[in-house]
Amino acid sequence: MLEELERGIPAPQVPLHHHNAFTLLVAVMLSARCTDARVNLVTPALFALAPDAAAMAALEWQQVQPLIATCGLTEMKARRLVETARILVEQYDGEVPQSFEALEALPGVGHKTASVVMNQAFGYPAFPVDTHIFRLARRWKLSRGSTVEAVEADLKKCFDRSVWGKLHLQMVLWGRQYCPARGCRPACAVCARLLT
Repeated sequence: MLEELERGIPAPQVPLHHHNAFTLLVAVMLSARCTDARVNLVTPALFALAPDAAAMAALEWQQVQPLIATCGLTEMKARRLVETARILVEQYDGEVPQSFEALEALPGVGHKTASVVMNQAFGYPAFPVDTHIFRLARRWKLSRGSTVEAVEADLKKCFDRSVWGKLHLQMVLWGRQYCPARGCRPACAVCARLLT
């Protein structure tokens, strides 16, 4: 599996456009129940208005909502973005905290979002499990877990910490391109090797 992922996606990039830890946090929060492509369409205007926590905290959620209108759950997301920015300003001098505990205490930030930020913004070993990874881990027989937490624990046992972040991105991108939910495509070399 690692050989095929390395051959197919040797240098994976975070699919959400961002400039720093704050904009990554915002983009990941917006991606809940929304595609990365859709998030990337709305964030340029949002980041032009609110490029940092201080600027976002100065807004009312009603100013944010129209900018993210196509991302779904917009009122809740707008409220949480502004709330989170205000907490960052009040408690962390406008910076994104570098701990799972602090991140997961922010409104609208769960373990997966915290894991993405900790890994991609700060280089901390983490293995965020989204729907693609959950599906692939079970399809590729890397886990029998029925919850995201169980699958994450199994994946962390299977692979060295040094590859977690890169492997997370490779699996997400591979799942989108070659091995979607409705069954893998003929080009899915991982399924071809593992499941035959």
